[in-house]
Amino acid sequence: MLGGWADPAAPLSEALAGSLIELIHAGFIPAGSALPAQRDCALALGVSRATVVAAYAVLEARGYLVSTRGSGSRVRSGSGKAAALVEGRLFSFTRTDVDVIDLSTGALPASPVVRETLAEPLDDELRPYLDTDGYFPAGLPVLRQAIAEHLSGDGIPTQPQEILVTAGSQQATFLSLRSVVAAGDLTLVEDPGYRGGLEVLRTLGARIEGLRTTPKGLDLELFARAASRRPTALYCQTSIHNPTGQTMAARARAELSGLIAEHEILTIEDCCSYDLTLQGPPAATLAGLVDPELLISVGTLSKLFWGGLRIGWVRASPSRIRQLLELRKVEDLATSVVDQLHAVRLLKRADRARRQRREMLNTHLSATEEAIRTHFPDWTWQAIKGGSGLWIDTHDDALALAETAKRAGVKLAPGPGFSPYDGHRSMLRLPVWHETELLQRALHLTATAFRH
Repeated sequence: MLGGWADPAAPLSEALAGSLIELIHAGFIPAGSALPAQRDCALALGVSRATVVAAYAVLEARGYLVSTRGSGSRVRSGSGKAAALVEGRLFSFTRTDVDVIDLSTGALPASPVVRETLAEPLDDELRPYLDTDGYFPAGLPVLRQAIAEHLSGDGIPTQPQEILVTAGSQQATFLSLRSVVAAGDLTLVEDPGYRGGLEVLRTLGARIEGLRTTPKGLDLELFARAASRRPTALYCQTSIHNPTGQTMAARARAELSGLIAEHEILTIEDCCSYDLTLQGPPAATLAGLVDPELLISVGTLSKLFWGGLRIGWVRASPSRIRQLLELRKVEDLATSVVDQLHAVRLLKRADRARRQRREMLNTHLSATEEAIRTHFPDWTWQAIKGGSGLWIDTHDDALALAETAKRAGVKLAPGPGFSPYDGHRSMLRLPVWHETELLQRALHLTATAFRH
């Protein structure tokens, strides 16, 4: 949340204090919140402990903080003004300055087939819908049919009534989890796991229990133990896992399915990256192995085609789709008709898009690995099966590295953001699709800043 807090025009302690005050005003650090211990904060930010001590002193002097020996520093009641800030850093988290190289996301640019398809007119397909109100909460019937045929062609038999079209996979994830998880409910997740799913569960107030993820997938022994405590749901990725880029072996996936059935655990499977295999067809999922009444699958066109087309979906039993539809209508009436019509066309070209993605990812993966070896020869990683990023062990403090890189104009995604426990502190997720020259420059800037 601090973002680019360091201000060249001010001492570091004053810049840090000012940024913390901004967070308090906006309500991001509510009254009663404990700030990190001074030593931990200094380590994470890559500054001296004296800088943090001075920043905390400023906050205490201005009435924002109370410090008690043995109890740390907490935000004072009444200090947060939760103001209606309409501009500034806190309300532009998704914008990156033009002089910053963003290596914090694995989101891919539009594939060539998208550029070609969007250039084609939609007049004939769109015309019949112009006489309607344009609201199709479950999705256009023609797109639900196209998604069902697409999944069936991948070996996942699906009927249109088992599909709910959403405005992207994040909405699909939110709706799926919100439909079954309430505040205080125990929910099992992978550790590490997808950041977006963890954010949804935290928003819902769930009790999150992370289960270790190995190169072979979810630790099944830990899952069996956790399942005996009757969790409300399991949120997982068995196809192409984000952030590790691994996939669960068929035998392990079958064993997981057996445990899900034995304990009757509702499972939300994130299948968003299943298209992004480096070799061969899309990765397998839990579909067909788990009772349809116990499985909700989330999919998207963002990985294969482009995130700018906000098309995702939920695949579930017809009764659950009806439940999700009612929940969806409370907050969002429908997905763009124009985007859905483009999606129908694009799904007919899915095989070509997959070839394009495989070629792109394989080419850039080799270049990325070579660039890492040049600038950070001590970093290690496991060969990935798919996805758009590497899960790298820096063998150092990745949080401190990310903070240093930020001041050098490079955004990184350290491991704790992918963990329910802020774990994996030495890990870093690095996207593999950037142009070689840009990546080389970003790693050079990071390495130079970190070693000085």
